[in-house]
Amino acid sequence: MSSPARPALDPELNALLAGVPLVPAITPQLLTQLRGMPSTPVEDLLEGRAVERREVMVPATDGAGIPMTVLTPAGAGPAAPCVYWMHGGGMIMGDRFSQLDIPLEWLDLLGAVVVTVDYRLAPEAGGATPVEDCYRGLQWIAGHAGDLGIDPGRVVVAGASAGGGLAAGVTLMARDRGTPPIAAQVLICPMLDHRNTTTSSRQYAGEPGVWTRESNEFAWNAVLGGLDGDRVPAYVSPATAEDLSGLPATYIDAGSAEVFRDEDVEYATRIWAAGGQAELHVWAGGFHGFDALFPQAGLSAAARQTRTGWLTRTLDAG
Repeated sequence: MSSPARPALDPELNALLAGVPLVPAITPQLLTQLRGMPSTPVEDLLEGRAVERREVMVPATDGAGIPMTVLTPAGAGPAAPCVYWMHGGGMIMGDRFSQLDIPLEWLDLLGAVVVTVDYRLAPEAGGATPVEDCYRGLQWIAGHAGDLGIDPGRVVVAGASAGGGLAAGVTLMARDRGTPPIAAQVLICPMLDHRNTTTSSRQYAGEPGVWTRESNEFAWNAVLGGLDGDRVPAYVSPATAEDLSGLPATYIDAGSAEVFRDEDVEYATRIWAAGGQAELHVWAGGFHGFDALFPQAGLSAAARQTRTGWLTRTLDAG
């Protein structure tokens, strides 16, 4: 059977992707290997930056410790904006320094304090544990705004892929629980829908890729542990939330050539339908995580600049 038609990849990204080992699906054995691969040391990411680094341990609701890192630019004022970062990795891999170069651009350009969280991973800690860990981190930030030198009215939650989904879930939690306030959410190719049934999810199945429908199914099964239907909390799978009203200003972007394209477009559409404000960008020819994997590519630079421009305007307006 022939593969379904797919949007063409951006030529520059397509050439770069030729050197990347792709897999048709994550398996338990491959997950073990991926978790064992060394990540870029945070010291390398911070090299050349005048940044104060602080490590904290925040207690989770069950008493476990949640490691968090606070990165404060030198010379930050007493009321700096704050970006609370949730990393990607399907909620099954990665750590608080994954994709950190993205929020570090906002530290450089906007003088933002960046706080990043090591939420617990599935399958060892599935269900609502990852998003509840992230929410506890947000509560800690709000409770220590003065010590952190941040403006509690300018806290942005942001994340890529699974981190984008967690940021969306945390934003729903904060709305429903009435605190803390969130100025904006930045959802970068977010993982929003456990149902995995969109046209784009079916397009990116059956052959190797950066993130395939099969890998997505593996990750969601690890998170949900057999939960399905109405038993899946909307905070875990935000696309299932019945009400998307009352959310802060929202930025969503994705590539046209990725699994999450359609669920991300639908999420923005539903925010508009509820009377909310969302900015949506679908980058033609972008695969999943293209701007994190190849930040110097032309399309990646455009995506990052556009995202930063939106965040600058939003914080200034606030």
